[in-house]
Order: sequence, then C-alpha cells, then structure tokens
Amino acid sequence: MPITKSAKKALRQSKTRRTRNLSRINAYKSSVKQLKKLVLAGKLDDAKKLLPKVYQTLDKASKAGVIKPNKAARLKSHAILSLAKTA
Repeated sequence: MPITKSAKKALRQSKTRRTRNLSRINAYKSSVKQLKKLVLAGKLDDAKKLLPKVYQTLDKASKAGVIKPNKAARLKSHAILSLAKTA
C-alpha cells in the first residue's frame, strides 16, 4: 500500500483511469462483436446501421489512448470489408 500522500493520490488516479479505460475497451469490443454477429447472420441492413456506432467507439478508444490509432483504423477497415464481402 502507498505510504506517501502523492503515492496515495497516484493510486486513486490509476484506479479511476483503469475503470474508465475498461469501459471504453468493453464498448468498442462489444460493438465490433455485435457487428460481426450481424454480418454472419446475414442481417446487412442492421449491420450498416450499426457501422457508425462501431466507428465512433473505435475513434473514442483511439483518442483516449486505450488502443493505438493504427489498430482502430485496421478494425474499421475489417468491419467495412466484412460488410462488402457479404453484400
């Protein structure tokens, strides 16, 4: 356990940041999974409606530093390619 005042504050900050980062991670992962599930099920109209939400969550995660920008770009590219392949 931290002893100094600054170490206690750093622990509080890291806990707060961890919860915020985990919520962003869960948001982008669940949206990508939901899109994949819709594409595999053949529900292309619903998948196209979900695509902006996927882009938004990936951009937010990238902006916050939870994932790197290239990973976000790669995931967006794979999302649109999966839609194009099935269509």
